[in-house]
Amino acid sequence: MRWRRVKAIVVKETLQIVRDPRSLMIALLIPLLQMFLLGYGVSLDVKHIPLCAYDREASQASQDLLHRFTASPYFALQELATSYADIGRGLDTGRCPMAIVIPAGFSKGLADTGQGVVQALFDATDTNTASLAANYARAVVASYSTDVQIEAIQRKGGSVQTLTPVDVKARVWFNEDLVSRNFIIPGVVALVMAIVGSQLSSLTIAREWERGTMELLVSTPVEPMELMLGKLLPYFVIGMIDACICLGLAVFWFEVPFRGTLAALFFTTGLFLTVVLCIGYYVSVSIRSQVGASQVALLLTMLPTTLLSGFSFPIDQMPAAVQAVTYVVSGRYYVTILKALFLKGAPWAELVFPIGCLALYAILMVVLAARAFRKTLD
Repeated sequence: MRWRRVKAIVVKETLQIVRDPRSLMIALLIPLLQMFLLGYGVSLDVKHIPLCAYDREASQASQDLLHRFTASPYFALQELATSYADIGRGLDTGRCPMAIVIPAGFSKGLADTGQGVVQALFDATDTNTASLAANYARAVVASYSTDVQIEAIQRKGGSVQTLTPVDVKARVWFNEDLVSRNFIIPGVVALVMAIVGSQLSSLTIAREWERGTMELLVSTPVEPMELMLGKLLPYFVIGMIDACICLGLAVFWFEVPFRGTLAALFFTTGLFLTVVLCIGYYVSVSIRSQVGASQVALLLTMLPTTLLSGFSFPIDQMPAAVQAVTYVVSGRYYVTILKALFLKGAPWAELVFPIGCLALYAILMVVLAARAFRKTLD
């Protein structure tokens, strides 16, 4: 291997990147767009759920219960309905994913039997929001019921027993405020690296075929490994720059805590970039169309990283067969490392397994990509 030839390929590919606005757009705009769109657009925290309320009694007790809902950060009163038809229209149009109906005789039932019934209706076309809204509603009603029982006992001159046999004192580690953004942003970094790396490298050899310059490239004394290194080194540098941009946005803009070491972050990012760059290069050698190569590379990198890495869905909740498939997805190990570094501040010793798997994956892809190119026009 002669580094002089590698340097010549690096210079050639760098000039090509500068002259190609599409490559520059992919390299510079995609990280910013992905971070802002997914950072702000994807959230597992459901608050201010629009609520329709139909108070058929309009008593002090029913108004107190409605006030509990409106005072909660999880609900926002959208409409005070005057009939069941209004409730139905609100659910049908999606204006109110949830509706509360307080029946007539609600306060009388509380006074006579100590029990009251409230109807809650949910639009379950969005099952996640409906499930969370139901849990929030149960918590609000449970708090109201406890206060009603305490007031009833005190009115009768009884004492309230405040001690409970078993109590739970919860303490949350790593993501103390339970902010979903702290969980999502590290996965977005992996997604950005996968998209940028594979999309840029998938154009390298396919571009030579489409522009008719492959004959000149084959006639040179450059070897396949030299060609691969020269083609991919500029994109590796761009990928690391994008990683710095993503880290800066995550920590200083989205205020995601970073508790690990920068050395571990950039080392593992380099391994993951090597994997996705080699995947893109391998596809580019195999498919002579830039459009076709970019689409296949996207299919092989972005979709597995999004769906099978633990970024979007927890792996332990997947079927056993799908869990087995995730072990051949490089994004699984990178996402695991990112979450451990950002939220846990995990030391190197705790990352041996995912780093080792990612390193083996990188070595395998380098070998496959280097062997894929043949100096022939067939």
